[in-house]
Amino acid sequence: MSLSMYQAAVPPFVRALATLKYLLAKGEAHCTARGVDPATLLGARLALDMLPLTRQVQMVSDSAKGAGARLAAVAVPSFPDTETSFAELQARLDKTIDFLKGLDEAAFAGAAEREVKLKTGASEHVFTGLDYLQGFALPNAFFHLVTAYNILRHNGVEIGKMDYLTGGRA
Repeated sequence: MSLSMYQAAVPPFVRALATLKYLLAKGEAHCTARGVDPATLLGARLALDMLPLTRQVQMVSDSAKGAGARLAAVAVPSFPDTETSFAELQARLDKTIDFLKGLDEAAFAGAAEREVKLKTGASEHVFTGLDYLQGFALPNAFFHLVTAYNILRHNGVEIGKMDYLTGGRA
């Protein structure tokens, strides 16, 4: 049995988003238990030139919805980057999961060979769908997911490797 592009893309993105929801819930609980202003944690970053936690979450969402849309050959939904609370970030992740789960699996037919053009800043990158998924979209989503994990962990949220790997799923 071969793996379809839908199977290679949608379930890993949905799982990553669910894991991020779990990690954010742990972060919010940490703030409540320790009396930390949530804005402090949401604005935390690992280094001055890195994006804060809120933007890391938005980037995971953007990578997942963008990849799903591009591979299914549908318009990429636009979500404004206006979240300022854990609840708003959770809602954004829910919206991203709903979008991915709503994609028609049949729309991914031929996606491995389909050309994907992506603008990043002033550059345009051209990939095959498979190269885009394996070499850009998944690595990008997981980069921002693990960075969000590291920001939370660095700021005292009690999470470990199994939280990242399982997202609270036993």
